[in-house]
Amino acid sequence: VVLISEAVARRVSTGAAAALLALLRLSSPFGANRTQAQLRCCERGKRQASGVRVSAGQRPAYPHPCLGSPPVKMVTIPGGVFTMGTDEPEIQQDGEWPARRVHVDSFYMDQYEVSNEDFEMFVNSTGYVTEAEKFGDSFVFEGMLSEEVKAEIHQAVAAAPWWLPVKGANWKHPEGPDSNILKRMDHPVLHVSWNDALAFCTWAGKRLPTEAEWEYSCRGGLENRLFPWGNKLQPKGQHYVNIWQGVFPTNNTAEDGYKGTAPVTAFPPNGYGLYNIVGNAWEWTSDWWVVHHSADEAHNPKGPSSGTDKVKKGGSYMCHKSYCYRYRCAARSQNTPDSSASNLGFRCAADSLPDLQ
Repeated sequence: VVLISEAVARRVSTGAAAALLALLRLSSPFGANRTQAQLRCCERGKRQASGVRVSAGQRPAYPHPCLGSPPVKMVTIPGGVFTMGTDEPEIQQDGEWPARRVHVDSFYMDQYEVSNEDFEMFVNSTGYVTEAEKFGDSFVFEGMLSEEVKAEIHQAVAAAPWWLPVKGANWKHPEGPDSNILKRMDHPVLHVSWNDALAFCTWAGKRLPTEAEWEYSCRGGLENRLFPWGNKLQPKGQHYVNIWQGVFPTNNTAEDGYKGTAPVTAFPPNGYGLYNIVGNAWEWTSDWWVVHHSADEAHNPKGPSSGTDKVKKGGSYMCHKSYCYRYRCAARSQNTPDSSASNLGFRCAADSLPDLQ
């Protein structure tokens, strides 16, 4: 295996420490050269290939279906004011601070992450092809791969060697061509880019949540708490989230019952009735990434008008406090809009209930 690296390094989430590649040039055997930026505990792939490109404010031209819209239940998120961010950031370089008062109007949020079943309905209805399918590969955590697939991989990222570019990995084949989702239809869809997520939400008559809406929803009506249910990770010994147990990245003891993703209905919901709002799969938001925030009070903030990366929230089944302590409501990370990986999904929001709800 060739370890890929370049001189410019950026952080990887190892608690307070950090170091990850800003630019990684990946070439054969995965097609034309593409620049990969900042693979983290969550991955990141900056593509240089043709595909759907959606600028801020644009929506892809997928009409709202008259029939066949996915039966994803939405819950009402009441309007209110909350403390966004924190004055005690765990990962300062991610822009978790300062704490600021934010007003959010009422809206609707998917009760569950978008599942493989939901996404399959979208694809069957529209013929949509994801960016991972167009590019021909996506990033997969090494521990989830078969020996046969690993034998075909000749590149790895020096700073995060557990992330491998797998030819044929996509939402239908999360661990590469010898895997499938037949027994995971109720699990979150993975390997979906921001562009893919936006296309789905538009088709369903919805949209992606803003970062403020997502964090407000995550907190479930609680103030100044680490997690959607409070400050203790396991109240009374009960698991509330699908994350990594054991020693990352070598030994996942799966004490919560899952080594990979869990069904979207797993674990107790938060105060607003949302399931798996942290852990399981990262979730895209509509905001462009920025790490400097005003402490001034804000009303329905939508982030900057342009940028290179999109904000994602919630962490995933790969997060561990020693490495990726991002399953907190205030935590945040970013990816380019065309990136995809085996722990990256989404849920939708809406200003009003779609016609078929």
